[in-house]
Amino acid sequence: MQWVEANGASLRCEVSGAGKETVVLIHELGGSLDSWDLTLPAFQDRFRVLRYDLRGFGMSEKTKGALSIDILNGDLVALLDALGIEGPCHVVGIALGGGIALGFGIGHPERVKRLVATSPAIGRASEEVRAGMLKRAETVEREGMRAVVDTSLNRSFPEEIRSAVVRFPAYRQRWMTNDPWGFAAINRMLADMNLADDLERIKSETLVIGGKRDFILPPSIIEPIAAAIPGAVYQELDTGHFMHVQTPELFLDSVLPFLSA
Repeated sequence: MQWVEANGASLRCEVSGAGKETVVLIHELGGSLDSWDLTLPAFQDRFRVLRYDLRGFGMSEKTKGALSIDILNGDLVALLDALGIEGPCHVVGIALGGGIALGFGIGHPERVKRLVATSPAIGRASEEVRAGMLKRAETVEREGMRAVVDTSLNRSFPEEIRSAVVRFPAYRQRWMTNDPWGFAAINRMLADMNLADDLERIKSETLVIGGKRDFILPPSIIEPIAAAIPGAVYQELDTGHFMHVQTPELFLDSVLPFLSA
């Protein structure tokens, strides 16, 4: 592990693997680079892998105040430059990370070769959802992460999935160590973000995956996102919102062939 000064923030990252092509892994809301532990060996077998903690999460520099997709994309550009990673990369993102990956494809098409977004959060929230995000942000700033852990994970990691995943207790414990202000900042960003009108600007080969057991962003929301991206492939898997943790083998069976094509 190392820390890199990128776009005015200290970001924890790790570069591993020995492949000729680079894949960038972007974690979910409430996650960290450790979220990729179950899938990392398979990526390392084929690629050079960059995984990192988003600004405000994991062991990266904490943040307070407003964030935007442009800031987060600027972080990734600066991180790649600081590490000397040139040329287009494969970019893989989960949920929040999927939205960031799509935003990166919109804003920096020259840096992306192939793009994978699973259950991507692109904003465009209804008034009800937006109000819920803003309320959650206020709650964690006032009372801490423990105050929302069960209501949040009951939707993203529902009982029907966690009962078969022995790693859920550890995931829950790690989730509660998130910085409340960074978590709140991302919730506010998502409440006002809208990438929908810019999806047609994505030029890279793109795979969008929806989860049949995703109760936050179900396939009825995810499939139209894929349809709006020129030439994108859409797949639907029997999994949930955090498929790289919940069903890693199923996730890899879909993603690796696409990246290796």
